[in-house]
Amino acid sequence: MVTDPGQRSAIGEVYRRAFRAYAAAGGTNAERYADDPARQATQLRVGASAAWLGEHMGEVPVLVIACRRIAKLSAGSQADVWGSLLPAAWSYMLAARARRLGTAWTTLHLDHEAEVAALLGLPEDIRQGVLIPTAYYTGETFKAAPRQPLDTVLHLDRW
Repeated sequence: MVTDPGQRSAIGEVYRRAFRAYAAAGGTNAERYADDPARQATQLRVGASAAWLGEHMGEVPVLVIACRRIAKLSAGSQADVWGSLLPAAWSYMLAARARRLGTAWTTLHLDHEAEVAALLGLPEDIRQGVLIPTAYYTGETFKAAPRQPLDTVLHLDRW
């Protein structure tokens, strides 16, 4: 958990660079949904929110970076490695929401994982899995996001 203003600011600068590269590469791809105006509108809102966070990450009061000790990261061990960290991070986000705290799941900083590790003084065998900015929600639009119908994203027995 990072609460020190200087550390947050430094991580925010790294994140800003990562976000700008992401945006330059196409970002949320809102144009991909040109044939679905409702979904495109959602993607545009997501993009605007992500852009704001990209510029203001260092100002968020708490940055949670979920980490895991990993001696060697190999392709065949991904589920074993991240299978406990990712659900724990998600549970943290649910607990934060229940307390009217806003969070976001992002991994863009991992493009510069070594730089963030150096800022935090992480040992070489500690790997970052997710960055979760956390703050009190101050707006009035805290609501569930629109979701695709389940039968369009879940397949049983075969595609």
